[in-house]
Amino acid sequence: MKRVLRYGLLLLLVIGIGVLAVGYSLPVAHETWQSSSSRRAPAEVFAVVTDYTRYPEWRTGVTRVEVEGVHGIGQLIREHSGGDVVPYRIETFEPPSKIVTRIADADLPFGGTWTFEITPSDAGSDIVLTEHGEIYNPVFRFMARYVFGYEATIEQYLEDLRKKLGDPDVRLPGR
Repeated sequence: MKRVLRYGLLLLLVIGIGVLAVGYSLPVAHETWQSSSSRRAPAEVFAVVTDYTRYPEWRTGVTRVEVEGVHGIGQLIREHSGGDVVPYRIETFEPPSKIVTRIADADLPFGGTWTFEITPSDAGSDIVLTEHGEIYNPVFRFMARYVFGYEATIEQYLEDLRKKLGDPDVRLPGR
């Protein structure tokens, strides 16, 4: 029995070292994007995306949002999700077509920006959400790359937005 336990612990150690080694070998920075469309006009989509205090009503996992500052560049948004709080600062605010948010806490194990691009289309609007992310912790890098996928959060956001807007599930081809 002790031998099985030793081999089990050794196996866990080897797996842990492997995860760390692979995590360290992955780049800190990544870029990913997803797109969708809406039957709504760009101004309507923009209004929903920038109504941060209502995120808990439609965003999966977001339980509370605190907003500081004037609507636009420099505004600080703190999203509460479970026990975590992630602050974002608005860097670009160009109604009704573009918003860039940046994670505003250097102590988090990740950082980067989300760029929302909303353009008019024959059906209403095309929406492209791009993440320029950084993951500082090598275990988180491994998990993001091989377990969750870099695009998981963007996909969930766009799915939640689609439902909020009452749109069918339509993904756009690559840009």
